[in-house]
Amino acid sequence: MELTNALQKFVVAYKKDTPINLKIIDFYLAYIMLSGIFQFIYMLTVGTFPYNAFLAGFISAVGSFVLAVNLRIQTNGQNKDMFKTISPERSFADFVVCSLLLHFFCVNYIG
Repeated sequence: MELTNALQKFVVAYKKDTPINLKIIDFYLAYIMLSGIFQFIYMLTVGTFPYNAFLAGFISAVGSFVLAVNLRIQTNGQNKDMFKTISPERSFADFVVCSLLLHFFCVNYIG
């Protein structure tokens, strides 16, 4: 019973207090996490024949998750003290450039 009350309070507070841009990033994080989990489960059930393809996809998912977490931390309004000189636009530009580099290396790793 306490767990359901805590979960309900969390959901209500999340809907009320979290800005829409952070919610979008959170949904992206959930999608990337599920994508990585499904890739790993697929590799366990089907096999590792194109191992480079699995590694490239899984590394892409993990790297995208890490980059998105950094974007969420930098654009969160509660963290303005730590990132005084970095604007949200700059954070998003860094995210895009780093994502392009990450996916460029992942595609090249596939061979």
